[in-house]
This record gives sequence, structure tokens and C-alpha cells, in this order.
Amino acid sequence: MSEVPSSAKYRTRHLSCVYVCATTECRQIKTVPGDATLQEINYFAVSSECVELASCMMSMVLFASVVRVVDGLPLSASTDYEQDKGLQETKKQVKALSKKLSQFPDRCTLKAGQYNINFTSCLGVGYLMVCTENYPNVLAFCFLDELQREFIVTYDAKRVNSAVRPYSFIELDNFIQKTKQRFNSPRSLSTKINLADMQTEIKLRPPYQLSLEDLGSINGFSYHTPSKYKGITPSQQLDPVTLPGIVSCVLSILCGGLNLLRGVHAIESTIQNDDEDFNYVIAFFLGTAACLYQCSLFAYFSVWRNSKSFLALALICLSNMYLYELRNVWQILFHVTVGAFMTLQIRLRQPQGKAPDYNV
Repeated sequence: MSEVPSSAKYRTRHLSCVYVCATTECRQIKTVPGDATLQEINYFAVSSECVELASCMMSMVLFASVVRVVDGLPLSASTDYEQDKGLQETKKQVKALSKKLSQFPDRCTLKAGQYNINFTSCLGVGYLMVCTENYPNVLAFCFLDELQREFIVTYDAKRVNSAVRPYSFIELDNFIQKTKQRFNSPRSLSTKINLADMQTEIKLRPPYQLSLEDLGSINGFSYHTPSKYKGITPSQQLDPVTLPGIVSCVLSILCGGLNLLRGVHAIESTIQNDDEDFNYVIAFFLGTAACLYQCSLFAYFSVWRNSKSFLALALICLSNMYLYELRNVWQILFHVTVGAFMTLQIRLRQPQGKAPDYNV
């Protein structure tokens, strides 16, 4: 039997996943780590001494599902007849997690006992999988990446948004099962996929580590731990700015400038004449603040963004109604129209997901 490299011998001291050398001379126990590097996976998978990763590696990917992010509606899932209680409990956690995907970053891992739940989300669709705790992250997210690619190529956004019944795309199960078989057979897998790109991406942007508290409520127990990552999810980038958006932003800044200028003049008039109504000054400055706030909502993502834009529009309308004695109908109509146009552009410029380049 050829000698195992010394670096590999050292690694086997710390590992728990077992397979057996198929030789007539010995049955040496060896193991593969959950955080194995690309070289380690390839060494253990294609070693001339080892026929297969046995009990641990054979059923690493146990379950996968595809859900709609906005409401957690299951679109497809792998069919299996696994009766293990621990896995059934983990599937319940997957169901709870699928209803909260919109609150999490687009790549996460949740440790659930002896299993890991990994998921990614993109373009309004979430892809989840359950694997054993020592399954390498790079393989787990390669699996999800292939599932995501197949779904995007097969189904368009219109079909996803119009789906009403659960598991409307159950025919995807055939692809899921075939992909599970491939990823549960590292010997054949190592020559068919390139792990280097995914390994580099995971190093540069590792998956966020969730905890059970982040799920909010599981099995009747509620958690109220504040989110540690709110506001930092990569999916909170907005769609590209359009020409109407630029025009609305310029007009909104113009209205804010006009309100500010009239407010300064109102302050001067109030100082010179004691009988002037100081509330006019407040109305002008509130109009200025509302216009500039709408510009900021258009430029940056924030929670309840659309609701805030409608409140800003309401403030613009109220301030101009109060100033009806100082402005004619056309001036008031101009300010209200610009505010409404800006609100529409904020509504149209929504957060975007990370769209992968699949040449489709």
C-alpha cells in the first residue's frame, strides 16, 4: 500500500467522518473534515487507496427545497422517506426559516444539532438544503449554486410570482435527486465541478452564521434577540438609477431649495413685522425637509422605505395647503406633483438581488 502523505496523516488525527481503505492488507480508518479545503477533498476523494467514502459521505446532502422569499411558499423539494427524528425536527426548522428568508442575508448557515441548514437567496427565490454537520461548506454551496442555476434557467419570474399552490414546480425534484446523488459521491464529483471559484468566494464573503434565536419562534418558544445583521445584507443594493429618477431627484431638490429660500424670507419678514405668522416659517422648512428626505429615500435603502416616502408626500401636501395664502394654485400644484412623482420613483426603484451570470 502506498504511503499516505505526512500532511494527510496529520489531518486525520482531528477528524470524525469515517471511511475504509479497500486493501487486503489492512482496514485503516480515515476521516474527512467538515471544513476541508479543495486539495483535501480531492485527495481523499480520488486517492487510489480508497474506494468510496462510506457511511458518513454517502448521505451527506439529505434534503433540499426551493421557496419563494416574499411569503415562504414552497415551490419544490426533494422527496425522501427518511424517518430519523432528528432530521424531521430539522425539516421543521427549515420550514420556519423559509418564512423569514427576507430578513436574512443572502447566504447563511444554521447549525441544528448534528445537521447544518445552508441557504442562499436570489431574485426573490430561496434555496435551502440540509446536510450532515461535517459536510464541507464549499460543497454545500456548490450544490445550492447548481440548484439555483437550474431553477433560473427553467422558470421565469412571472411563473414564480403567479404560483399559488405549494410545490407548483415539484417536477424539479428529478434534478434535485440527481444532483444529490452526484454530491454524495465525491469520487465522481471531483472531476465534474470546479470548487476553486466557490471556495474563493466563501473565503471572501463567508456565509452568515445564524442561531436558533434568529428564527424568532420554533416549537412554541419565542425569541426576541435583536438582529445582529440588520441593514448589512448584500441584497439591499437598489436597482440602477433611471433617467426619470434623476429628473425627479433634481426637481425635488429644486422644490426644497425654493421652500428654504421662502422660509428664510419668512424669517426676515417675521423679525420686521411682529404680526407675521411664524407658522409659515415652520411650513416652509417642513416642506424643505420632506423634499430632501425623499431624495435620500430614493438614493439609499431603508426599512419601510415606501411607507416613509408616502409620509413625506403627505407632509409636502399639508405644508403647501397651509401656505395657500402665500402661493397660487399653480405653485402648489407644482410642489405636490413633484412630490408625487418622486414617491413613484422611490416605489419603482426597489432593492435588487445578486443576479448570477449564467449566460441566459
